Amino acid sequence: MAFMGDMMNPAPLWHNGPSPGAFYNFPGNSSSFGHTNHTAQDFKAHSANPITTTTTVIGLKFDKGCVIAGDTLGSYGSLARFRDCPRVLKVNDLTLLGSGGDYADYQYLKDIIEQKIIDEQCIGDGLHLKPRSLHCWLTRVLYNKRSKMDPLWNNYIVAGIQDGEPFLGTVDKLGTAYEDATIATGLGAYMATPLLRNALDKGPLDEESAKALVRKCMEVLFYRDARSFPRYQLGVVTAAGVTVEEPVELKHDWSLAHMIHMK
Repeated sequence: MAFMGDMMNPAPLWHNGPSPGAFYNFPGNSSSFGHTNHTAQDFKAHSANPITTTTTVIGLKFDKGCVIAGDTLGSYGSLARFRDCPRVLKVNDLTLLGSGGDYADYQYLKDIIEQKIIDEQCIGDGLHLKPRSLHCWLTRVLYNKRSKMDPLWNNYIVAGIQDGEPFLGTVDKLGTAYEDATIATGLGAYMATPLLRNALDKGPLDEESAKALVRKCMEVLFYRDARSFPRYQLGVVTAAGVTVEEPVELKHDWSLAHMIHMK
């Protein structure tokens, strides 16, 4: 029988093979991938750019409440990849939240907010998250993430009723926040804001007028914004509660396309 190795000095178990909890070191490979040389931080990377993104969200204050609208498209770069990405969220009976930007970051914060509401209900002390409180909390969260060079790539609009009065505020990924009677993010900040402010300058709006105006803005944005979509959601908050409508299809007409000339 042939002699196999040194019986007095046997080779260790898994000689020249993978050790438990580590990657295999290929012969001749100078780099080592063992767990003793790398930590979890070595494999962690911050998102330098958003991946699946959503575009404009619009907020408008009327005499007894607020309206928020946003389309349902999630764009993978320039590809209209995901057609069912709702981003108008009912937080509680007095608060609405709309989001634009990275959809995964919105889902992350959405889960946290929904858990806060569940915890609130479990305590059962009769206190509810108010729109100003949610707005302030978002400024702290987004500024904190931005300060760590790992921002949540979103713009948020918070709408609600507080102390009997409509509230409308926005927060961006840097933590910059303000309140206004009209708010639009993304390209809507340039295309929709003039329409909204012009209507408000003519006098206070009622609920139906506000909804009609927001629908008109969504139509204008669909014609002008390459990342928009004809299917959108609309949410309304009043003292009576919060209503988030099912997504509706925009009625559009491209017969005017021949009038558009690219320079």
